[in-house]
Order: sequence, then structure tokens, then C-alpha cells
Amino acid sequence: MSVRSRPFRQVDVFPGTQLGGNPVAVVLDADGIDDDTMRAFARWTNLSETTFVLPPTASGADYRLRIFTPAAELPFAGHPTLGSAHAWAEHTDSAAEHLVQECGVGLVPLRRAADGWALAAPALIRSGPASDDEIATIAESLGLGAWDVVAAEWVDNGPGWVVAVLRDAEAVLAIQPDLERMRFPTGVVGRHSVGAPADWEVRAFVPGLGVDEDPVTGSLNAGIGTWFFGSGRATGPYTVRQGVRVGANGLVLVSQDADGIWVAGATRSVIAGTVHL
Repeated sequence: MSVRSRPFRQVDVFPGTQLGGNPVAVVLDADGIDDDTMRAFARWTNLSETTFVLPPTASGADYRLRIFTPAAELPFAGHPTLGSAHAWAEHTDSAAEHLVQECGVGLVPLRRAADGWALAAPALIRSGPASDDEIATIAESLGLGAWDVVAAEWVDNGPGWVVAVLRDAEAVLAIQPDLERMRFPTGVVGRHSVGAPADWEVRAFVPGLGVDEDPVTGSLNAGIGTWFFGSGRATGPYTVRQGVRVGANGLVLVSQDADGIWVAGATRSVIAGTVHL
């Protein structure tokens, strides 16, 4: 592979305050970069995810996206999807209100939202309640008893998510996980009281993918939204705060309409330039 200069953005996704979101590194015009170099660059950036924007191969797609954590490639991830849409539109000077991303789970529709973008939650690869044994394993890895878990559900849309509902947001923030015991990418969610900064508090743990705790997570919130709207736990738009325990201040809006379940957040380019890959 011949090294050349390629356009690059680092985008803050889901910021509730300035620099409060989850950064994603986006390499544009990435055609010709081999897999080993993609993996090496993702390790080097040391962010939750690094993406590479490629020409589409599917009819109807605007671009194709490959998504890497420091340890593995993912078929889908949420904040990289929003950040890459922002970077692609900015780079191409596109004013389109709607985009279609091609990635490992197929085609993902996107639309512009207030201060950013929204993605349509993809179909779940695995769904349904966690078993009693799985709940016990989840609780142990979170430093909890199984009785502390109000409900637990598989909401895997690519990364492998299982999510546990706790009694409230304070219980979510108090978790001190034992990452060595964590067997699945695990999300935790609890409701805030009225008047709080958001309706729900979420945390996401993915040590197997090289990310101990993700600051703000679009795929997990898409999976939770699919579960909550499908089960009646949510009946209208709601907000999520995420990242407080790792110094972030993420804000996610989840809603449902006739076109699906949407996960939206602000997107802001913080770094723009070139990389040599």
C-alpha cells in the first residue's frame, strides 16, 4: 500500500456541553488502505472507535463505513455512524437532509437533527430476556446482587449488547465493575427523578473490545430504545445522560416515529486536517 495524505476529522458526538461527548476519528477517502493499517491506526488513535469512509458497494448508499475499536472491527456502532455522517457531509459540502450508510449490518438511514444527526436503530441480531444464569453473571461483573437487577435484556445490534435496568440513576452511577469478570458488552440504565438533566442515566462497559467504559454509546442507546419502545417502557421521546463517571457529559435523544426508532445527538468537528496512511 502506498502512503498518501487523506482528509481527516475528529468529531465530538453527543456532547451535552463543550467537549462533553465521545470523539471519533474519521479517515475520509480511505479507499486503498489495507486492513492491517486500519487496525494499527485505530490502536494508535486509542479512541473508542476510528472509522474509514469508503465508496459504497450497495445500491442506495452514499458511502461505506468500516468501524474499528482499538481491539476489533465492529459491524455497527452508533457514535461513529453519527460522527462519520457529519464528517462526510462536511468534507463533501453536502446539504442533504438524509443519508444512507453502508456498513456490516447493512444500510443505516440517517437524517439531520438539531445540531447534528440522527440514525435509525438497526434491527437486533439478538433480543429477548437474559437468563437467570446470565443475570447472575452480569450482576457479579457489576459488583451487584442479582436482586439489584430489575430487568435484563439482550439488545445486540452488532457489538453484542446485553443491558440491565437498575432501580434508579443513582444506582447506575454507583457501580464499580469488575471488568475481569465481564463476559458480555454490558449496558446499565436507571431512571432519573423529575427535574434531572435527563430522563435516564446510562453506562456502557466493553472491555473485550479494548474500551473499559465508553463515554457515550449510540448502538447501546439504539438497542435500549428498541427494547423500551417495543415493551412499552417508553411511550414518547426521552433523553439519556451518559459518561459522567469517565469525565464526559453526553446527551442522547431517543424517539420513535413511523419511520423507526431514532438516536440523535449533536456532532461537532474539533480537528480537521490530513493523515498520512
